[in-house]
Amino acid sequence: MMWMGGTVTVKPQFRIVAIYVSVALLWVLFSDRLLFSLTADTRTLSLLHTIKGCIYVVVTGGLLYWLIGRDVRRMDRLNHLLLTGNEQSLRALVSAIDVRHKETRDHSERVMRMTVALARRVGLEGDALRHVRFGALLHDIGKLALPDAVLIKPGPLTPDEMTLMRTHPVLGRDLLMRTAFLRPAIDIPYAHHERWDGTGYPRGLMGEEIPLAARIFSVVDVWDALSFPRVYKPAWPEVEVMDYLRNAAGGQLDPGVVGLFLEHYDELKAIGLGQSPD
Repeated sequence: MMWMGGTVTVKPQFRIVAIYVSVALLWVLFSDRLLFSLTADTRTLSLLHTIKGCIYVVVTGGLLYWLIGRDVRRMDRLNHLLLTGNEQSLRALVSAIDVRHKETRDHSERVMRMTVALARRVGLEGDALRHVRFGALLHDIGKLALPDAVLIKPGPLTPDEMTLMRTHPVLGRDLLMRTAFLRPAIDIPYAHHERWDGTGYPRGLMGEEIPLAARIFSVVDVWDALSFPRVYKPAWPEVEVMDYLRNAAGGQLDPGVVGLFLEHYDELKAIGLGQSPD
């Protein structure tokens, strides 16, 4: 038991044990009295005790199932509230990052929505899908450690500036590794600049060595980077963006994921823009 604000809070395991022991003691006390009141024959009593024991096992098993299930459901609700609160905090942080980077409005939310939708098409679900959502939302978290002079420079970066810019996946991984519930989400922040042909960074991974979540996100990220204006370029026409993705398949991007993206493009675009897909 614990004191919380002047009230006593009972731990779930203590409550379950207390209820179970109370029921067991009452059962033993009253069932024995009932049996002895029914008969004094030894063989009959033995049979009745066996039946009583079986009933006891079934009843207490059902009781434990209900008690544990109730607490598990309560913990699931609390865990959901915790995850929701964490995600809301992350969304606020990401909005600040987008403003600082002078990204287009809703950039991180847009690529997150499209990445999750594409990941579902690939077949991801459950925890894997949640890790994709957090990873996509925080894909550029490492850029928090970079100077604005590099992040929002309107012209081409110098070789030294490019080297500095390419540190942000490692910085992002290091930041997320400090938080336990975000560690499974590092694949996208750490590997979304890897390339299918092995010429990407920071590790030069090739093909399926690149985590699936990062391969999915990279297609969406390239589409978004080309489709919307940045400080260093205007938005590309949609037809040119589609041609670029087709040409990048097998070089920069996973060809299978590109094919799936193009196959469901209208639906994914509508989801990204916050519209209802037809």
